Amino acid sequence: MGRLTYDGTIKVDFDDRVLAHLQLVIGAKIRRGESFHFSWRDDPSVGDGRTVVWIHPASNLSYKYYGSKQPAINRRWLEDLTTSANSAGGLHLVPEPSEAVAEDAP
Repeated sequence: MGRLTYDGTIKVDFDDRVLAHLQLVIGAKIRRGESFHFSWRDDPSVGDGRTVVWIHPASNLSYKYYGSKQPAINRRWLEDLTTSANSAGGLHLVPEPSEAVAEDAP
């Protein structure tokens, strides 16, 4: 389980594999100077609602991984997440598609 921290105040836990994919998608958009919404469903322990944050190049983000191994990256999932991030609704988690061979993370 990993943790994404936004602006030092919003902390959300994701599986390390999910977090690795989010980091790549978010990083690519920030590198290009693109801003977007990122939303996720909250854990029932914090109200079972939904949180939305505005990600922009000056966002204060940190990614904390609790596993020692870097997860394999599913390129198809990166494409699906990027498509989501580029949509009017912004980035949200979409199911991971199957991929014959997941590649090692760069």
